[in-house]
Amino acid sequence: MDAIVLLKDDHKTVERLFKKFEEAGDNALKTKRKLVDQIIEELTVHAYIEEQLFYPAAREAAPDTKDHVLESLEEHHVVVWMLSELIHLNPKDERFDAKVTVLIENVRHHVKEEEKDWFPEVRKAMGRKALQELGEQMDAAKSEAPKDPLANLSATQ
Repeated sequence: MDAIVLLKDDHKTVERLFKKFEEAGDNALKTKRKLVDQIIEELTVHAYIEEQLFYPAAREAAPDTKDHVLESLEEHHVVVWMLSELIHLNPKDERFDAKVTVLIENVRHHVKEEEKDWFPEVRKAMGRKALQELGEQMDAAKSEAPKDPLANLSATQ
């Protein structure tokens, strides 16, 4: 699978979870907890494969995108810390929904920038064969991704 297609598929998966969370009622605490746990897992794995494989390859192939890579790492930094807080936050906590809403807003902003501004440049620079090889590496790396968001590179930088 093409690396960009794989990342876009991840984006779609997370967006579906976001919409389910937004549609859950105020009293759907168990549902919200389950959805947030899924969001945490999806975003932790996604950040891992981007940081470990996609960003370095994209930066090498398209050096002009360095600033985008650095900005993306900073956006990941904010997201992984929010995820680490949500792991232990009770859905009854008055800040739970607010924290998830801010997380959703941040991730949607990040996805929009990647898909509209950055991915086309990377696709052009890398080409189909390199993106397919990278996609296979990224797909394989998902199984070794950490479960703790703070184990990602962006958490410490």
